[in-house]
Amino acid sequence: MANEEDDPVIQEIDVYLAKSLAEKLYLFQYPVRPASMTYDDIPHLSAKIKPKQQKVELEMAIDTLNPNYCRSKGEQIALNVDGACTDETSTYSSKLMDKQTFCSSQTTSNTARYAAALYRQGELHLTPLHGILQLRPSFSYLDKADAKHREREAANEACFTAGDSSQDEAEEDVKQITVRFSRPESEQARQRRVQSYEFLQKKHAEEPWVHLHYYGMRDSRSEHERQYLLCQGSSGVENTELVKSPSEYLMMLMPPSPEEEKDKPVAPSNVLSMAQLRTLPLADQIKVLMKNVKVMPFANLMSLLGPSVDSVAVLRGIQKVAMLVQGNWVVKSDILYPKDSSSPHSGMPAEVLCRGRDFVMWKFTQSRWVVRKEVAAVTKLCAEDVKDFLEHMAVVRINRGWEFLLPYDLEFIKKHPDVVQRQHMLWSGIQAKLEKVYNLVKETMPKKPDGPSAPVVSGEQRVQTAKTKAQQNHAFLERELQRRKEQIRGTTVLPSVQIKEEPLSEEEADGDELEAEEEEPMDTAPSSCLSTKLANGLPAGRAVGGDSLNGHPIPGCASNPVARELKAFVEATFQRQFVLTLSELKRLFNLHLAGLPPGHTLFSGVSDRMLQDTVLAAGCKQILVPFPPQTAASPDEQKVFALWESGDMSDQHRQVLLEIFSKNYRVRRNMIQSRLTQECGEELSKQEVDKVLKDCCVSCGGMWYLKGTVQS
Repeated sequence: MANEEDDPVIQEIDVYLAKSLAEKLYLFQYPVRPASMTYDDIPHLSAKIKPKQQKVELEMAIDTLNPNYCRSKGEQIALNVDGACTDETSTYSSKLMDKQTFCSSQTTSNTARYAAALYRQGELHLTPLHGILQLRPSFSYLDKADAKHREREAANEACFTAGDSSQDEAEEDVKQITVRFSRPESEQARQRRVQSYEFLQKKHAEEPWVHLHYYGMRDSRSEHERQYLLCQGSSGVENTELVKSPSEYLMMLMPPSPEEEKDKPVAPSNVLSMAQLRTLPLADQIKVLMKNVKVMPFANLMSLLGPSVDSVAVLRGIQKVAMLVQGNWVVKSDILYPKDSSSPHSGMPAEVLCRGRDFVMWKFTQSRWVVRKEVAAVTKLCAEDVKDFLEHMAVVRINRGWEFLLPYDLEFIKKHPDVVQRQHMLWSGIQAKLEKVYNLVKETMPKKPDGPSAPVVSGEQRVQTAKTKAQQNHAFLERELQRRKEQIRGTTVLPSVQIKEEPLSEEEADGDELEAEEEEPMDTAPSSCLSTKLANGLPAGRAVGGDSLNGHPIPGCASNPVARELKAFVEATFQRQFVLTLSELKRLFNLHLAGLPPGHTLFSGVSDRMLQDTVLAAGCKQILVPFPPQTAASPDEQKVFALWESGDMSDQHRQVLLEIFSKNYRVRRNMIQSRLTQECGEELSKQEVDKVLKDCCVSCGGMWYLKGTVQS
């Protein structure tokens, strides 16, 4: 208190924060000079800067007329640097060291504590500094003099040895040359090279110089720029940052330095703490966890993310970065091998690695065991790459092969059947792609994935279990039977139902069938949504209830949401691709299902029969292509469907083309063109023929085939 009374406040000064030059203001620290001479008095010949490095070079003139200047020493330095001859590239054109270069270096990387202050009319204006650069003399001209000296010595030595080497020109020894091929650079080696001193120096040298114009302190431009050091807003709008609480203001004045903080253990670059993980978005958290763990059950993933995370959102996010294998999630291949990356072992591109790893994942969807040699034989990859794939998701067992790392997660399979079905559709698409790439034999491919080993149950236990279930369902079956009897009884008493008798052909019915129709009530439910005859070629005698007996709805029924969705998919697909085999249509349908949200109507089940009936009901026709007897096409690949009428001008041309392929497996272009000219009555242009061929056909070996029918 006594000290405060002895040191009273004699004046209060308003402080203003100016921001006009906040990102542009640098402080240059020159070498110490006598107080009588300032650097502004010395002519600045040139100035240049590298903005990214915050590196500045200033070229300043030397007063050669000063009595303290040694002229003989200046001439000697100029002679050593430039030699006897002078040209445009000479450092000292006057044959005298008449200038000096100053190069900057950063004194501190943290300039947040420093500001330039300008006091004017009782106000203190502060401008934050963007950088502090310390200028020191550069002696690069000495390096240039050393280089000139070495060149002169090399030239003298070459002249001295020229006479001796002429005697040995008659006989020249044959030297063996060893040729070596450099191995592909691994990711670790590339990171070490990028962080090396030579690489950083090279990057710094590649940054171009930006030439500046120097203005003296008394120049009008400097006076104009100096005005920006004053706070422009007199109302104090710019000074809101200075309106802080005492604790915040103290923290701004004296922030804790890194040296004072407690040293924390440095984690490896590929390790992320759980505290850092929680700061990321949910999608990034799932991606980071799966990329590091590679195989994980869904329950473990939920426990790592925390109890407050929504499981539906996690399910949506996990399907973007992982695939379901035996009830567990395995990270996708393109996450581990992004585009433009390559194998550290063989240098194979990421596309080949992803395809090989997908094959390994697909094999584990079919079986608990995988043999490495079989994978290497199919994928044609080196043993190290295949071993990396297997180590991601399996463990080796002696004399047995590689077993999948985690047990079959039956709980997840039962709890999320919609996700399981969607993943099954995705695997079907991947399987079709792998079959084409690796030429897999379909007959030898397993059809069902191995599930968990089921316990052995005796026949007596099965009979007892069946009896128990029958007793439990007996009451329910009795009520259902009673309800159906009441419905039938209510139908038979309708007085307004009359049957119009018409003559029937022998193929349609006989007398016994007519009696059965008179005795039993008529079920009129299907007649409201099915016509008796389809215009696109569906046989009228087909059993329309074939699929409905298996639990599948009948296509074409307007009240059936599954039929409506399926018909919309078929119509949209054939509007884009006019010709499709049943195999290709099923593949596209599986991909369509994979893109639908969980619980969609189409996940209730669609049979092959229902899909074909919907195609025919959508205005398509089946083209009976005469495949050769030795064809390797499967039955689904031999069923070819085409859109008969799309409503454009090329319908007639496509119909003629499809009739040609109903009698020929492959056709030459000249035959197609002549047939089109004959049927249409006029010669078609090349563009019209090309459009029809592009819509329906593919070319192979000079012959044209319908899409999907050509065999490799």
